[in-house]
Amino acid sequence: MSGTDEKIKELLSRDVEDVIKKNHLRAALASGKKLRVKLGIDPTSPDLHLGHAVVLRKLRAFQDLGHTVVLIIGDFTAQVGDPSGRSETRKMLSSAEVKHNEKEYLRHAGKVINMKKAEIFHNNEWFGHMGLPEIMQLAAIASIQQVLRRADFKKRLAENIDVTMLEMLYPLLQGYDSVQVKADVELGGVDQLFNLLMGRQVQKRFGMPEQDILTVPLLEGLDGKKKMSKTYGNYIGLDDVPADMFGKTMSLPDSLVTKYFMFCTGLSEDEIGKLKKTLKPKALKERLALEIVKLYHGEKQAAAAQEYFDRTFSKKEIPDDVPELKIKRAKILALDLVVASGVMKSKGEARRLIEQGGFEVGGKVIKNPQEELTLKGGEAVRVGKRHFIRIKI
Repeated sequence: MSGTDEKIKELLSRDVEDVIKKNHLRAALASGKKLRVKLGIDPTSPDLHLGHAVVLRKLRAFQDLGHTVVLIIGDFTAQVGDPSGRSETRKMLSSAEVKHNEKEYLRHAGKVINMKKAEIFHNNEWFGHMGLPEIMQLAAIASIQQVLRRADFKKRLAENIDVTMLEMLYPLLQGYDSVQVKADVELGGVDQLFNLLMGRQVQKRFGMPEQDILTVPLLEGLDGKKKMSKTYGNYIGLDDVPADMFGKTMSLPDSLVTKYFMFCTGLSEDEIGKLKKTLKPKALKERLALEIVKLYHGEKQAAAAQEYFDRTFSKKEIPDDVPELKIKRAKILALDLVVASGVMKSKGEARRLIEQGGFEVGGKVIKNPQEELTLKGGEAVRVGKRHFIRIKI
């Protein structure tokens, strides 16, 4: 088997949930034809995490085989809200929010795919000028029964939770994106399957060849149960600093280590198999953390993150380069000190952290958010598992 054949085989099997139509796509990949591979992005959040990177890494695999990556920025559809996997109506975003999120999203995505070789479209380019006749033509492509059969809508209706007409139109809008960019292939998470199939239906109605579909599984987060999401706080962000990225990976349940090697690193299955045979669980997880940090920050930063983790958590040492936190008065409530550190984004998060034993001053764990602390200056403070500061009055 040639090198290209091996790459095609891996592209269609590793980290893949389903391929529609697999034989057709395999033949297209082997033919030498340059395919247009689409990924739709609704910039509903400015941050990407390792869960998002699973499909981005698959997109990069197509790109490395010489195919054209086509990113659709849903600046129009983000204001509608994708209902996939949702138990409630997604909040509609303003144009300003979408633009801010898009800028950050593309910066993070550029850590995985080659943005210089990607084509980028905004679907407001066509939807922003679409009139009622065109909307009616699009709406006639699918039936109400067909749309309501999707699992997330059925669940919401059974629980007497509203499904808006806008949400019912969303799969058709996403499908029409495929018409506009002449997509040969569309990628997405397994929760996107209904929308991706709708793209085939819309393309067929407009007299175009139907796109092939490749879906990737959803990645469980650090809790080992729910899918990785900022909402659940169980994520590893692509923009996390190296020490945080390493430390979060080390907190993974052992049961997820192999999956993370497969989904989140560039190591081959053979290499992963050898590591599992030769390394003990802790060393295996350290290697995983090292490989993940290396991908997004480089080898030097990954080595420094590993050293930091070893000194701070394995040897219980306080790092030398702890940032200073200046406070005006020697007396301060524990809650106010955690908020002042900037590690937690809200008082509610800070309170929960303290009550769960995640706050330590001078080696003493403080569990009462309202405890008044009397500080002298110079104390080492730990906020959460990975953040240290030193007090300066």
